[in-house]
Amino acid sequence: MTQQQDPIRVMVVDDHPMWRDAVARDLTESGFEVVATAGDGEQAVRRARAAAPDVLVLDLNLPAKPGVQVCKELVGHNPALRVLVLSASGEHADVLEAVKSGATGYLLKSASTEELLDAVRRTAVGDPVFTPGLAGLVLGEYRRLAAEPVPAPDADEPGAPRLTDRETEVLRLVAKGLSYKQIAERLVISHRTVQNHVQNTLGKLQLHNRVELVRYAIERGLDEE
Repeated sequence: MTQQQDPIRVMVVDDHPMWRDAVARDLTESGFEVVATAGDGEQAVRRARAAAPDVLVLDLNLPAKPGVQVCKELVGHNPALRVLVLSASGEHADVLEAVKSGATGYLLKSASTEELLDAVRRTAVGDPVFTPGLAGLVLGEYRRLAAEPVPAPDADEPGAPRLTDRETEVLRLVAKGLSYKQIAERLVISHRTVQNHVQNTLGKLQLHNRVELVRYAIERGLDEE
């Protein structure tokens, strides 16, 4: 007998009640469990800590506390939380700020309901989801950041964390912008195994999220090998 998977727990944060309710309703009707909603930044931080969602669907333009600050605080408190920004703004500065604050993905509000539901599913398993045209922008920013000198653990130092060959292989594909699903298919391993390798690598390198992981890999030229 196949084991019933728990529904993905989602929280919706938006200051427009009609929009917020519509998104929450679409998610509920599609089998997601909407564990909380919030209409401002302060409320979002408080309720998210109490409700512990898997995915936070977050608008950036919020009263009381901006979305990027909400994202930074919640991901800092719980690095396992996935944040999908759902915004009316396609401004590059907004996208990059959201990613730097810990968002896993960024979708414009012009997306269809199907695109949103698919984005939440993919965000829940750790895939970066971006409205077409924004993914290249984010990868370009990773490369720009990687070019800046930053103190990072040096793989050649004695006592530095040693990655297994498979962890290095997964890290290289993450740096090239592949999703976990694509990595699993390429290496002929399960999606969960890819996630485990990424979690182990984050732990060994003392990094907190995929953004830092990609930056670490690009600094070491792993995306070019």
